[in-house]
Amino acid sequence: MSTAVRPMNDEEVYSEMNKMVAFIRQEALEKAREIKVKADEEFNIEKAKLVRQESINVDEQFQRKVKQAEVKQRILTSTLINKSRLQVLQARQEMLDSVFSDAQEAMKSVPQDEAKYLELLVDLCVEAFVQLNDETVNVRGRKADTALIKRATEQAVAVYKERTGKTVRATVVEASPLSDTVLGGVRVSALNDRISVDNTLQARLDLSSDRMLPQLRNILFGQSPNRKFFN
Repeated sequence: MSTAVRPMNDEEVYSEMNKMVAFIRQEALEKAREIKVKADEEFNIEKAKLVRQESINVDEQFQRKVKQAEVKQRILTSTLINKSRLQVLQARQEMLDSVFSDAQEAMKSVPQDEAKYLELLVDLCVEAFVQLNDETVNVRGRKADTALIKRATEQAVAVYKERTGKTVRATVVEASPLSDTVLGGVRVSALNDRISVDNTLQARLDLSSDRMLPQLRNILFGQSPNRKFFN
């Protein structure tokens, strides 16, 4: 004998509906929590990625700026060093020029001592005679030294013969004297003036300046490793 199912009354239906709503709400809350947890995890992961990438970017930019700063510093340092070197070189050159200028100024007083100047003129003439090694030569000097050069030439001819056993005919050319800028001395030529020996005081000073420049640098500034070939 079967038992008949009794229909639920309103109160029972309401109670069942409340249970179902509560169940659905609970399921929804749990699902929402799961979604929130997953969303938070994904957010944190993505945030960590962004932070890490941004950190890498910041570090790369920092390293790039550091390298740029190092390059600028090296360029600035090199520029300052080169500028300092140029200033030192300029100061040294000015000092050398001053030494040569003082020497040239002192050279102007050489002809004032007639006895010593005559002896010097004789030596300069003899040296030129030996270099030219010709029987006939022309001797030129400053107009103011003409008389003294004639005396020096006569003595030089005798000294030349005594030292070498050779004779030379030396003519003092008065028509075309040397400029006063040569400071003194003589210029001796041969073979119709095609070859000559410049034994003026200015020429000797220039020659001495060139030859003594390395030694003068060492005296004034000390030895430099960049000038080993002068040692």
